[in-house]
Amino acid sequence: MATLDHGGESHVLVDLPALLGEQLPRLPVVLRLLAENAARHMAGEERREALKAILDWLGTGSSEREIAFQPGRVLMHDTTSTPALVDAAAMRDALAEAGVDPTVLNPVLPVDVSVDHSLAVEAYARAGAAMENMRHEIRRNAERYRFLRWASKALKGVRIHPPGTGIMHTINLEQLATVVTVQERGGRRWLAPDMMIGTDSHTPMVNGIGVLGWGVGGLEAQTVMFGMPTMLRIPDVVGVRLAGQLPPGVLATDLALTVTQRLRQLDVTGDFVEFFGPGVSTLTAGDRAVVANMAPEYGATTGFFPVDRQTLDYLRATGRSANHLTLAEAYLKRAGLWFDPAAAPRYTRVLEIDLGRIGMHVAGPRRPQDLLDYSRTGEALRAVGFEPRPGASAALPRHPVALAAITSCTNTSDPALLIAAGLLARKAGARGLKVPPWVKTSMAPGSPAAASYLARAGLAGDLEAVGFGIVGYGCTTCIGNSGPLTEPIVQAQATGAGKAVAILSGNRNFPGRVHPDIELSFIMSPPLVVAFGLAGDAARNLAEEPVQVAPDGRPVYLRELWPTPEEIAAHLRQGLAPADFRRDFQVAAGNPLWTALEAPGGALFPWDERSTILRRPPFAAVTEGSQLGHYTAYPLLVLGDDVTTDHISPASAIPPDSLVADFLVERGDDRSDLNVFASRRGNWEVMMRAAFHSKALVNLLRPGMPVAHTLHMPSGDVAPIWEVARRHRDAGEAVVLVAGERYGMGSSRDWAAKGQRLLGIRAVLAVSYERIHRSNLIGMGILSLLLPDGVNPETLAIQPGDRLEVRADARELAPRAMVALTLHRADGRTERFQARAAIETQLEVEQLRDGGVMPSILKKTLQAHHGGADVAA
Repeated sequence: MATLDHGGESHVLVDLPALLGEQLPRLPVVLRLLAENAARHMAGEERREALKAILDWLGTGSSEREIAFQPGRVLMHDTTSTPALVDAAAMRDALAEAGVDPTVLNPVLPVDVSVDHSLAVEAYARAGAAMENMRHEIRRNAERYRFLRWASKALKGVRIHPPGTGIMHTINLEQLATVVTVQERGGRRWLAPDMMIGTDSHTPMVNGIGVLGWGVGGLEAQTVMFGMPTMLRIPDVVGVRLAGQLPPGVLATDLALTVTQRLRQLDVTGDFVEFFGPGVSTLTAGDRAVVANMAPEYGATTGFFPVDRQTLDYLRATGRSANHLTLAEAYLKRAGLWFDPAAAPRYTRVLEIDLGRIGMHVAGPRRPQDLLDYSRTGEALRAVGFEPRPGASAALPRHPVALAAITSCTNTSDPALLIAAGLLARKAGARGLKVPPWVKTSMAPGSPAAASYLARAGLAGDLEAVGFGIVGYGCTTCIGNSGPLTEPIVQAQATGAGKAVAILSGNRNFPGRVHPDIELSFIMSPPLVVAFGLAGDAARNLAEEPVQVAPDGRPVYLRELWPTPEEIAAHLRQGLAPADFRRDFQVAAGNPLWTALEAPGGALFPWDERSTILRRPPFAAVTEGSQLGHYTAYPLLVLGDDVTTDHISPASAIPPDSLVADFLVERGDDRSDLNVFASRRGNWEVMMRAAFHSKALVNLLRPGMPVAHTLHMPSGDVAPIWEVARRHRDAGEAVVLVAGERYGMGSSRDWAAKGQRLLGIRAVLAVSYERIHRSNLIGMGILSLLLPDGVNPETLAIQPGDRLEVRADARELAPRAMVALTLHRADGRTERFQARAAIETQLEVEQLRDGGVMPSILKKTLQAHHGGADVAA
């Protein structure tokens, strides 16, 4: 422990230089932060062992040791917080039914909830679009929002940021993150790094300003919220050494897409990534945040940039106090956490990137790691192999731009990128260019301050003139809330005349993600979104072909419209004012449509059994038992590679002709106004039926089955997945799921695991998992198993009637233990192999033995109430 005097006050801090000595500079900064966290929260032998384990990491750059991490706060959005808080409400009911005061269940950490995932783009390219979209949002989600308001009153430490305040990760950067925080402990003022977790995979965006945080599922967040530790294996840390400087015209988006491709090739799944080297100092904090945001796309847990002068410049520009900045700098330098561009710590692996060699890029048309030069979209689309139907009208291009969306926190949190889009729009408007009528345009910034700085820079009107006026402040198109397509696009796709493409500045372009009827999408920078929106043709080579022919008959090329670095810098100076960020956020927080919602009171939530939005879930109960054991199971589904959480639990619009729609209509809902799947995450009956509802998903048990259907093996019937699962459950038959590589990639949504638990899936057997989904499966009591090398869904070639025997004894299960599997063929043959449990920590083993996170939380709460005595389920 050391002291630091600043501003006339004495502060206490963990003395990392004294604790770690000459080894401190050799450690990656992310491991220094984990060491600080351990030292601050542990004592005695436990503390010594944790620090020794971190120093031992230096020997090989890897470790199998576990460490407890205790974040200072939790960040959620409305569609992950709703199910998490519904779970909390249900657990309070369970405690009350057990004779325990339900108010003992409260978060032990501050919980911030951003209402940003429910805004849909219905009105666009006209004055008043943002307010019109907001009214639709409040009307459709009023019941759910009243519940969130109840939670903020009933549960201590829960703070809701209402619609219009921005996207959670932008709010984190601009409003919540302190970089260095002051804590009152034992009557002393402690200085500590700001560290947090969030229930969204893009939480690492805050790594761009040196805050250590990463995305977890809602289930893992619940363990932290309610006082249980989050345990992690001391991670492998991949160092990305940046050298040089980005060339003129190349933007942060281009760097982020390049990093995504390079790190996916390296395979950094579950690793921490840290950026170092002299090139880091040439990047603004806005640039860094764009790269950090894409961490889940390159498969990493973090994309960390240590704090330096650029970080402090960002904090100053967004309105933080001068006193706090000087305190943060003094602390970080004293604690050995300040960035040194000449340093070269020990890393598990190192990747070199020369910034000077990066060009203008896009990614797509189906995955964010599929990097292309911006001129090659046509080549990528020709490889798709779409041919127009003979005789179909050719009024639109073969691959028309259906959506041109400046969307998502990824790029709209960096003012330089929105300024660049505004400058391109100004130049295009001056030449008389207009967006073709089939293109749906939108701009949804992450911060309400964007309206202020774009207006002050004189660019808001230019963006509006070409259709990119602000439609609201939320995730919108990026998470599937793109609203209806234009009629020309609907007709072109219906007649087979064209295959539409989405152009977006987001982070993911999986088939069906941004709209259920769009399979092809390209990710790119905001100014490129404007350019392709104006072109209207996703296959156009904008390096050689004109964006458009102007009304005067002259072709207009992208190189004529592209803003220079000097123009961007000048308009940033003109537009940015630090006072905007706090003021505009506070004004938005007073949203009268939000404050007019009446919320119930009381310690227990009053459930309405008729509701199609909120229902008490069955799994938030102490009676939920372990699914471990020795059993023989039918495969409920057999899936291939790259199954995303969008495939498993969609967030986009509920199709009006679907079985889910039929279920809702039978209960009184309007078929023409069903909202999105994400709005129903408080109703387990809806979400169970929504599980695996994706046109893009291929079930290898019998390809060609209807959406969300599978094969009931004993009878040979094809039926809805939830109905087949019910038949197995009623017959006392176990079911498992088989998948390929990267199972569960994409968003952090815990409903992708909850849906599988409700379907009765006891284990998932996959070639590999994305980190957050693996954790969520365990959090729901589902055993995740890694198939051995050379074994995958194709080689297994499971046929109707085949069954899998799983030997997963609770007493023998341990992190990374081997589990015996036997495939019993329908013809009597057997095949035996060993799968490795995809379990990282002993805490996860305990959760599987308890039946999941919620039974574990309830068990510990009841034990505390009964004086530590064991509580029978």
